[in-house]
Amino acid sequence: MIDRMYVYEPGFVDDAARAEILTWLATLRPLWEMRFSTKRPLPPGKQQRPLLRPVYWLGNWQFACLGYYEPPRRTFDVAVAAEPFPPVLGRLVSVIEKRVRSGFPAQFVPRRWHLNTCLVNFYGDREQDGKTIDAARVGEHRDFEPGPVASLSLGERARFQFVRRGARDAPPVRTQWLEDRSLQIFGGPHWKDDLLHRVQRVDDKHDLDLPPKIAGFRTRRVNFTFRYVPDEHVVPFGKLPQRARDDVRDYVATLAESSPFFKAALAIEARSRTAASR
Repeated sequence: MIDRMYVYEPGFVDDAARAEILTWLATLRPLWEMRFSTKRPLPPGKQQRPLLRPVYWLGNWQFACLGYYEPPRRTFDVAVAAEPFPPVLGRLVSVIEKRVRSGFPAQFVPRRWHLNTCLVNFYGDREQDGKTIDAARVGEHRDFEPGPVASLSLGERARFQFVRRGARDAPPVRTQWLEDRSLQIFGGPHWKDDLLHRVQRVDDKHDLDLPPKIAGFRTRRVNFTFRYVPDEHVVPFGKLPQRARDDVRDYVATLAESSPFFKAALAIEARSRTAASR
């Protein structure tokens, strides 16, 4: 039976687009964020730690220390305006959006839905204390952004699973190997609300080291997860509350070293602070 709320298409990204994406990836400087703010006391019972792997965001950036977008509980001041998609991803996203609007039941696609945020996850091995640690997995979770979610995969294939809530040891509802150049889309209450999903493992059969170069890390898979944050919930860095700006200022300054977008955002915020102090 065909499920209109689930799509998997191997080979969606053609060779030319794949090459263009890899060239663009080489220009990035991903962040290795800390889970909590380094400027404020830790939440009770929590320990500070880095994220499992480096990340980059496009469209709007959800910094871990601000908490991820989670309506209706957390919607404001967590999706920070970020640089736009590069042309190659913009073209692919346009095709994906048309496919969703023509193929998915309309009641499960919000009226203003469009894919305006992208988490770029780097899966591979990190070096820590002289040891190699596999950082190519993600535990059970759900995506709270409204509407369908789409992802593109490059590199080694990943074992992606949907599992029932509270049934961690039960057989997965669906296992999908996400191959190099593949597209996955899912939406609706069954796939997004009733089930959790995880990346159980990523192969290491081709000795890949995908761009960009990341100190102490070898990337064997890159995944682009595209989602929708209502535009009214996306806030420029300079419009964040002061405490939130202080929490992420060092990250934005690091991004600004190689990103004109974040360099401009930092400059605008600095001018606003100067004007306010006069």
